[in-house]
Amino acid sequence: MGDIKPLSNKDAIKKIQDMTGGGTMMMFCCDLENQPFHATPMSTQKVEDNGIIWFFSAADSERNQILKRDPKTQLLIVDDGSSNYLSLYGKTEFVDNQEKIEELWSPMVKTWFPEGPTDPNLSLLKFVPQEGFYWDTKHGKLVAMAKMLASVVTGKTMDDSVEGELKV
Repeated sequence: MGDIKPLSNKDAIKKIQDMTGGGTMMMFCCDLENQPFHATPMSTQKVEDNGIIWFFSAADSERNQILKRDPKTQLLIVDDGSSNYLSLYGKTEFVDNQEKIEELWSPMVKTWFPEGPTDPNLSLLKFVPQEGFYWDTKHGKLVAMAKMLASVVTGKTMDDSVEGELKV
C-alpha cells in the first residue's frame, strides 16, 4: 500500500497550484446533490497563491444556472504525464469585476467568447477550495509502470503511490 501524507495550508495550496496551473483542463462538477451530477470540461485561467482558481464560463450555460442555485463544486484533475490525480471540493462564486476579466484574458478564450473580454455572455467564476484528496506516484509514471509490471510477475505488491487529504 502507498504512503499516506495529508497536506494542509501552504503544502495543500502548492499541490493545488502544481496540478491546476493556468490552462489546465479538468472536469468541473456541480449539482452534486443529484445523480448524475453535472460535469463539464473547463480550463483554468489562473490559480492564486491562496488556492483560489479562476474560470471563464458562459453566462447562459446550464452550469451557471446550477451554480446560482447551489455553489457547491467539485473539480476532478488528471495529470496524464505523471499519473497524478486531484479531487477538490469547494464553492464557486460569480464575480462581477471587469478589471479581473481583463487581467485573466488570453487570446485563446476568444474561441468561446468572440466579442473579447467585454462579451456579454462571459462570466467570471471564482472557485474557493475547502478540501480535497490527491493521489501521486513517487517516482513518476515510468517507474510506477515498471513496478506494476514487476508486481504482476512476482505476485508482490510494489505500490509506488503517495496519497492524502488536502485541507486548505
